[in-house]
Amino acid sequence: MKILIIEDETRIALTLKKTLELGDHQVKIAFDSDKGLSLAKDKYLDLIIMDLMLPGKYDGIALTKYLRSLNIDTPILMLTALEDVKNRVKGLSAGADDYLPKPFSLSELEARINALSKRPKNIVGPILKVDDLTLDTTTKQVKRNGRIIKLSSKEFRLLSYLMFNKDQIVSKDKIIGHLWNDDSFVVKNTIEVYIGYLRKKIDKEFGSRPELIHTIRGFGYKISLKK
Repeated sequence: MKILIIEDETRIALTLKKTLELGDHQVKIAFDSDKGLSLAKDKYLDLIIMDLMLPGKYDGIALTKYLRSLNIDTPILMLTALEDVKNRVKGLSAGADDYLPKPFSLSELEARINALSKRPKNIVGPILKVDDLTLDTTTKQVKRNGRIIKLSSKEFRLLSYLMFNKDQIVSKDKIIGHLWNDDSFVVKNTIEVYIGYLRKKIDKEFGSRPELIHTIRGFGYKISLKK
């Protein structure tokens, strides 16, 4: 894998680089967000490992949001010393794919990297449609009632998974398996958080249109005209 480390603590960055290179990965380091942004634009990158607290123009949250706004969908594993749920959710909602609090074991880091490497980078296929909601899996454009809806990378992947399974109940375990692979790495309420984000953008913003995202209590979620 081709991996970019964006980490301002030199000792941690160099230790990670040495360890990952022993696993036959190609590794580059950026010690601030400005250099990180430049290197992150490499379309051949397989993974970005990014610290939450960074010197430069952006912190980790802002840099992640900016990369996603540029349609850079390289998986991002966020590192931080901040372990509370609020900061985990903020990192994930910004578009990060996984979260690892410091201090961490190198074996756990390798497990996260292996899990991320198994996820498909892009979703390809036709335009998905539920009522007046459309999702173009090639251009990643989402519209409802003709109006473009802006989604984060994770929101897009969750919505596309629901739409691929239109009219079917999808359990939390299936969503975790599809988007995160291992439920031990996911904050307990993360699924509810992302469903809430989608419901606000897909349903609440279109109050005159029927609700499409439904919670089936005790079973999961589905996207459909009817509950």
